[in-house]
Amino acid sequence: MTRRLLLVGIGSGDPDQLTVEAVRALNEVDVFLVADKEAGAGRTGTGDLVALREEICRRHITGDGYRIIAVPDPPRDRAPMADGAYGGEVRDWHAARARAYARVLARETGPDETVGLLVWGDPGLYDSTIRVVERVRASGEVDLEYRVVPGISSVQVLAARHRLVLNRIGSPITVTTGRRLAADVASGADNLVVMLDGGLACADLPGDDWDVWWGANLGTGGEELVSGRLSEALEPIRAARARAREARGWVMDTYLLRRR
Repeated sequence: MTRRLLLVGIGSGDPDQLTVEAVRALNEVDVFLVADKEAGAGRTGTGDLVALREEICRRHITGDGYRIIAVPDPPRDRAPMADGAYGGEVRDWHAARARAYARVLARETGPDETVGLLVWGDPGLYDSTIRVVERVRASGEVDLEYRVVPGISSVQVLAARHRLVLNRIGSPITVTTGRRLAADVASGADNLVVMLDGGLACADLPGDDWDVWWGANLGTGGEELVSGRLSEALEPIRAARARAREARGWVMDTYLLRRR
């Protein structure tokens, strides 16, 4: 029989960021599957991410008739690699995640239960959950129908915290990653939101030519914000990243980079 799956965007960490639609969706769920990165990939500090999801459930779900299943997250090679190899490595990781979810769905959930996946930020922006669910469906192990509920992304929170309009009047904005930043700047992009940049790739740009608005662990108690001319903001950003990691054991950051 077909299992019903809800992918619910839960914002960047603050339980108050959920939409009314998301709260309604949470209250339809019988079983939540939560990726446990500590158990699966040996990453320390990320149990906090599971705890934040549990807090969101406690705050917004009426009653206690649901259960949470932690799914060990497959390990992933995060060593630097060429773009072609990186894409293949990510696809392999998605395939391993899909196998893990399919096993749990088949063995630990019933066909009459609604299953929920709580997606950090928004499921449609730099998140793999939709791709993983499509792989589960393609495997044929579990018959799934699913619905996606949008969430507030870290990009939206960044703009709100810094009181920004992300685009200039009549001009585009490029949403990219640290891995792609140099190539995008070389191709002429001058107003960029940068995500997934653990190496702070902007440090390689001429610091006096750019302004930056940066944020880490947005929506959590350990939120950090820095803004200013890039050449003057780099050291405060590095210090703030260290504080954020010390406070929570992990760092999720994003920033707007704009040519002066």
